[in-house]
Amino acid sequence: MANVKLAVIYYSSTGTNHQLAKWAEEGAKEAGAEVRVLKVPELAPRSAIESNPLWKAHADATQDVPEAKSEDLEWADAIIFSVPTRFGNVASQMKQFLDLQGGLWAQGKLANKVVSAMSSAQNPHGGQEATILALYTTMYHWGAIVAAPGYTDPVLYGAGGNPYGTSVSVDQDGNMVEDVKDAVKYQAKRTVTVAEWVKKGSQ
Repeated sequence: MANVKLAVIYYSSTGTNHQLAKWAEEGAKEAGAEVRVLKVPELAPRSAIESNPLWKAHADATQDVPEAKSEDLEWADAIIFSVPTRFGNVASQMKQFLDLQGGLWAQGKLANKVVSAMSSAQNPHGGQEATILALYTTMYHWGAIVAAPGYTDPVLYGAGGNPYGTSVSVDQDGNMVEDVKDAVKYQAKRTVTVAEWVKKGSQ
């Protein structure tokens, strides 16, 4: 059987969710997946980006990361989304990308994709769980199969114990507060494993 194809699709203003995406890539490759790390298009005006040194630095550092397209969703067996919370909801950049997938959805090409999600905010109760759950609502409309980490491995407790998907809080200097690398890698491996089960069942 061919390896699972995983798209890790993220939005990141100052780098947190880009780092989560890179750790997910690492874990998925260890599980044997073929991985694409992709960012969604930026919607904020350049003036807003340049007014924040961390945002500008990250935008410049990741300008060569390819942007996600509908073709990447069609290609993928599994998708991991990583997105910061905005007032307890999905950042508009990611939401627009999801909203543009009506064509694929209408053709049934998003059904049975195995999906999982991660998030970040500036404090431990800043909306990470609500953001992940909001994103999963779209996935249910797609007919996707949500592979949440739950409490399936002890590594999740050390990362804060979010059963919906790995989440992290970030201090004022942009540094992650919790140590979530191993939880992210575990979540990616679990997503790949579930996608393998789905692929085997459909063949």
